[in-house]
Amino acid sequence: MIILGIESSCDETAVGIVQDGRVLLSNVVASSMELHAKYGGVIPEIAARSHIEAIIPTLQQSLQDAGLGWDDIDGIAVTQGAGLGGSLLVGVMAARTLAITKQKPLYPINHVEAHLYVNFITESRIAAIKPRHAQPGFPILGIIVSGGHSQLVLFKNHFDYTLLGQTQDDAIGEAFDKVAKIIGMPYPGGINVSRLAEQGDARKYKLPKAKMTGKYDFSFSGIKTAVLRLGQELVGKDHSLPSFELPGLLNDTQKANIAASFQRTACEIIADKALLAYEEFSPRSIIIGGGVAANGELRKQLAERLPIPIEYPSLKLCGDNGAMVATLGCYKAMLGATPADPYTLESAPNLSM
Repeated sequence: MIILGIESSCDETAVGIVQDGRVLLSNVVASSMELHAKYGGVIPEIAARSHIEAIIPTLQQSLQDAGLGWDDIDGIAVTQGAGLGGSLLVGVMAARTLAITKQKPLYPINHVEAHLYVNFITESRIAAIKPRHAQPGFPILGIIVSGGHSQLVLFKNHFDYTLLGQTQDDAIGEAFDKVAKIIGMPYPGGINVSRLAEQGDARKYKLPKAKMTGKYDFSFSGIKTAVLRLGQELVGKDHSLPSFELPGLLNDTQKANIAASFQRTACEIIADKALLAYEEFSPRSIIIGGGVAANGELRKQLAERLPIPIEYPSLKLCGDNGAMVATLGCYKAMLGATPADPYTLESAPNLSM
């Protein structure tokens, strides 16, 4: 079973090809990040236009890298949601057109769920991507950490899962990006905050953790505001100081200490809830997906606190990619999911698990 997956939920146009839900044959990602950098974040209209330009070359390159033709492809999977409306539309329309013209079954994919399914890849034909040694075993505790999502999910089996909790405001990746702006780091903010944190004292400042009604829910809005107030206090100003003026008043040491203290606390919030869930449900495996899964501090904390080891996906598979979409598509096809009607499938920007 060979499935081609198309991902276009944000600013990456990505196409991956996976065999039998475990063998990665190709994974091509075309990013428009540089176009968004001068704006300090993703501009939806620019992202959508970039997808239009990149989708056909990315498809062609993925097939070429895998050494396959359309006759070898058993089905097409595409991110239906969640994501930016214009970006999703490009991928969905491309997939619908291909499904019709190439006469292939079409499988709509939940972007958030796909981030976890990349953990089922155990063999890679791509030298730069080192896969896991073994597939996770059910029941599985899934930790999703990205720019738009922070969730804990318990899987009893494929497609049989319970959403234990999720963020009630900002996602952890979003909080990283907002803190980056507060201390004057360039886009993409998350990775630059992490790099700066390596130079700082992670215990220098104590930042708050929100107390949630839902046992496994998250909140990162408060810690982001606490960082702003901390910065204003450090430069001798009150809350009336505009946030855009703060970076010019903080010195390099203060910025590094803020970055390190924020990163430690934000990762502790995830690790705290993951440990609670492990203690209650005793999963056989723990998997993690999403862009923040590449964060070294988060990996360190989870390794130190969870009783069982986590085998992480390759760093190249933590961000948005087509391989994760193709992998989930493989399991839909292999387990008998009903394909979508390529004449009527619509994108769903607000799709949730």
